[in-house]
Amino acid sequence: MKRRWVWIVLALVAIGGLVGCWWWHQRREHRYDAAILAAARRYGVDPALVKAVVWRESAFDARAFGRAEEHGLMQIREDAAREWVDAERVTTFQLAHLFNPETNTLAGAWYLRKLLRRYDRTDDPLPYALADYNAGRGRVLQWNQGAAATNSRAFIAQIGFPGTQQYVHAVRQRQLHYQPQFAKASP
Repeated sequence: MKRRWVWIVLALVAIGGLVGCWWWHQRREHRYDAAILAAARRYGVDPALVKAVVWRESAFDARAFGRAEEHGLMQIREDAAREWVDAERVTTFQLAHLFNPETNTLAGAWYLRKLLRRYDRTDDPLPYALADYNAGRGRVLQWNQGAAATNSRAFIAQIGFPGTQQYVHAVRQRQLHYQPQFAKASP
């Protein structure tokens, strides 16, 4: 009988741990939804895409700082932030503001919109924009030769960095995962 109680207690502890992990994960993954939705609406970008980029870039860590000096949720670099600041005529900007979720998602959504528009003559601008976001415009210009200039499947096949191919695939899959959440709230 004593052994049975030990197993029951262990099972309850395990269940409690699983519930706690699930709760923490849900809280972490949804705490910036309002900022993501506001930024996506402001710039006419799919909020599921913005959230997928946040997921991939920082795992929802607003204090994330990358090796190439990327900042915050969407891992914005200083040059991209300065473009946003100039375009939006933001007068009181400091680089540290990129650790603010609202500021970061605004700059990131603006930048995504810019990249999506850059490749609007393709059959699907998203892979090009994501590759640009991850590896830079210079790399995209190397990879979008021939049929890959307008055909997104050919472009993905020509991406020379496996990490960038994985990035494009992971963000697209996660975007699909988040779309039901934002179905009623799309811009």
